[in-house]
Amino acid sequence: MKRFGVGSALVLLLMVFLVGSVFSGNSDNDQGLGEDSAVVADLASLFTGLEIAPAYKPLGKHNPILPHRFGADPYALVYDGRVYVYATNDALFRTPKGTVIENQYGLIRSISLVSSDDLVNWTDHGWIEIGPVGRGLATWAGNSWAPAAIYKEVDGKNRFFLYFANNANGIGLLLSDSPVGPFVDPIGRALVSRETANANVEWLFDPAVVLDDEGNGYLYFGGGVPRGQDEMPNTGRVVKLGDDLISLAGIPQLVQAPWFFEAAFTFKLGDTYYYTYCTNFADRSHAKGDVVNDPGEIAYMTSKNPMGPWEYQGSIFKNPGTFFGRGGNNHHSIIEFNGEWYLFYHSLLMETYMGIEAGYRATHVDKLTITEDGRIMPVTGTYDGVDQVKHLDPYQLHEAETFAWAGGITVKQSTEPSALYGPVNTVVAVGHGSFIGLSGVDFGADGAGKITVKVASEAGSNALKITTGKPENQAYGYLVIPDTGSLEDFVEVTVELIQPITGVNDLFFVFAGEGFDFDAWQFHK
Repeated sequence: MKRFGVGSALVLLLMVFLVGSVFSGNSDNDQGLGEDSAVVADLASLFTGLEIAPAYKPLGKHNPILPHRFGADPYALVYDGRVYVYATNDALFRTPKGTVIENQYGLIRSISLVSSDDLVNWTDHGWIEIGPVGRGLATWAGNSWAPAAIYKEVDGKNRFFLYFANNANGIGLLLSDSPVGPFVDPIGRALVSRETANANVEWLFDPAVVLDDEGNGYLYFGGGVPRGQDEMPNTGRVVKLGDDLISLAGIPQLVQAPWFFEAAFTFKLGDTYYYTYCTNFADRSHAKGDVVNDPGEIAYMTSKNPMGPWEYQGSIFKNPGTFFGRGGNNHHSIIEFNGEWYLFYHSLLMETYMGIEAGYRATHVDKLTITEDGRIMPVTGTYDGVDQVKHLDPYQLHEAETFAWAGGITVKQSTEPSALYGPVNTVVAVGHGSFIGLSGVDFGADGAGKITVKVASEAGSNALKITTGKPENQAYGYLVIPDTGSLEDFVEVTVELIQPITGVNDLFFVFAGEGFDFDAWQFHK
């Protein structure tokens, strides 16, 4: 057992911890704080009058899916009981004085990645650095927009393929053995470029990918509206991929989509392929064709062949401004998860909560219905979002960067390996008054009596409060964070709760002090 001095009598009294990589909860170093009312009172005083950091996403609401940062053009992938969402990383740009400025799309050079097994508590895996040119994973690429992801068994194991747009001038891809990475660039160039035959569309971007029943892959891309072609822009393309999914097996073919703009997404249900896309914003008052849809909505077509031809069916989802007051581009993906269908999309709602208007987009999810005869029913965008598909088990190990709500925190990438995801890991950087909250945590009838956390700190005056319902509520337990000497040096701390937590609750961790990094947690009975 390793001990750290922290320069405080209170902390010295409380700081007993075990260093390790797996939480066992069986250490004889457990702290019995519940039996020492004076110690508990001292810890409680650290949180008395604490100003809780603002939660831009209201407690109890599930849209947007993240409470602390943005993500646009969401592309959802279901794998091994989890939903992984890859998105354009709309990171805030600020002036030297801290003022938020307009989203600088030309400077977006990374892909955001989050995942969940309940669609409400999301694990923030950070971001995948694509560029800029000469740096990042794809040294040839300057930007990374609108990712698309799929997996396929190759040589006896699943490989994960992440396609992305290099601005509006090409489609690249990355490859990994895990949905969270690490990724590599397998070909060192664009898969589809301006030099690719029949691919020189207005906007060479927005990839989507689908597999047929034989495992053949098909890549969709394109966008833009040539002058005078509003009703049928003819800028959508589809091309068959090679068996390796990192090469082309043909020449891109035209996808004829009425009022096409961008953001194609394709999926297969039964023997039918669904081609969904965002319509353009042109004036419809002088339309001459049979199809007249609304500007900036998601429409869909169907076919029995992934290459087409396609038959127009109708509208799926109006522009997000219809539901949230502020409109913009409309980019989406559709998945089936646990027997239900879901639509992922983005909106400017988080900006509204933050009181800014600068074009930063945040990911949402709402339920989608497909009828028995294969029709997609129109989806309504909601503030509440979807229901949690299962309760969270607190007796399993969880990454600290998993939550439904938060205030005042930052998620950052870490060199500390994850016990769950290996070398790709992020941690939560917290400060005075910050918090994270988890939805629908089931502690059972007997309840939890202890908790183990994995933390790192460079200061000895930090503490954590455990509560339920909301951050301001009465504590079930406290924990003092040790000074580990560096934010790269993590330790595990186990503490007894003041009283057991029972039943299903929304769980909150509230933080006081100069700030520390929080990596993982696990409750014990």
